[in-house]
Amino acid sequence: MGATCSINLTFIDNNGDIVNSSLDEKIVKIFPVEDILSNPKNVKFEDLLKICKRYFGKPRIKGSHHIFKTPWKGDPRINIQKEGKTAKPYQVKLVLKALDKLEVKNGNQ
Repeated sequence: MGATCSINLTFIDNNGDIVNSSLDEKIVKIFPVEDILSNPKNVKFEDLLKICKRYFGKPRIKGSHHIFKTPWKGDPRINIQKEGKTAKPYQVKLVLKALDKLEVKNGNQ
């Protein structure tokens, strides 16, 4: 009775902020980063932008392009832009590659 479970996640909270936190299962609405990026054709641009800001810092904006610096030279580069309210699917895939590379670079794999 009344047992709780502690969960460590990266998520977007109800305010739209990305948070790395330990949560209990009473929180109703969380959006794990992996779930958001699991379907590249259906990622809201604002969600992808928040994820990129969290992991790669403030973007340089040139027209509709949001360009992020990475801790490596070359690919995958991070350059995202809106397509309606969603992000372009190929750019979501590049962000996934960049996050994987960042995880390997930081020794988390």
